[in-house]
Amino acid sequence: MQPRAVLLFDIDGVIRDVSGSYRRAIAETVHHFGGWRPEPQQIDDLKAEGHWNNDWQASLELLRRGGLQPLPAMAAVVEVFGQLYFGGDPDADPDSWRGFIRSEPLLVQPSFFEVLAQAGIAWGFVSGAEPPSCRYVLQQRLGLVDPPLIAMGEAPEKPDPSGFLRLGLTLATTPTDGVLPLAYLGDTVADVHTVVAARRQRPDLQLLSLAVAPPHLHPAQQSRARAGYEQGLRAAGADQILPSTASLEPDQLLTWLQAAPFSAPSPPAA
Repeated sequence: MQPRAVLLFDIDGVIRDVSGSYRRAIAETVHHFGGWRPEPQQIDDLKAEGHWNNDWQASLELLRRGGLQPLPAMAAVVEVFGQLYFGGDPDADPDSWRGFIRSEPLLVQPSFFEVLAQAGIAWGFVSGAEPPSCRYVLQQRLGLVDPPLIAMGEAPEKPDPSGFLRLGLTLATTPTDGVLPLAYLGDTVADVHTVVAARRQRPDLQLLSLAVAPPHLHPAQQSRARAGYEQGLRAAGADQILPSTASLEPDQLLTWLQAAPFSAPSPPAA
């Protein structure tokens, strides 16, 4: 089917639950260097500031705010974090990994992407996670064949919209229909700010920011924290808040996209 729209996804907290992997690696990295573990709410609060999408930098910032002096070198943080998360060489066979990455529940199934494609929605991924981690979940666990992907190191970090716009325009530009409406689904303020920044750069595009609270906030006992987190996503500029990634309905998405903020450039003066 000819695409009618494009939907790009963040991966962590959207496609897979990283509360026991990436977020655990943040806490354990802080503990390794500082002797204390940040609570999940502390990590949420840091992420809510909108510019700590990189978990290595987030770990270092938590150590700084915790008063550790001197701070470890970034290279040391990356080494410890990687051993915790991958538990082996990231470029080696994933079967050799023994780290936290092996405990990441999937939040969608392969059929989810088949339904999108059948509805005329092209899809891809823009993530701040390391390329081996992204390929592992998308290709080996979900079985997606050559999924369109921009990962860490392949574009400036979010909320810089460069990666989002590059992949989005690649998928959304058609020879007959111009540029299709484009949406991005993420779970952090940085993800929302990415779409907001893209609108500033390309006011001629029809862009939609979708957001979902990360899985660790979904249990009933976290309802108050989840409501506060979702309020922060709305305040950052999210157009729609989803109850979960898997709940996304193609027809509803297409309706939202048709009403998405759209600011065409002013015509040239006569």
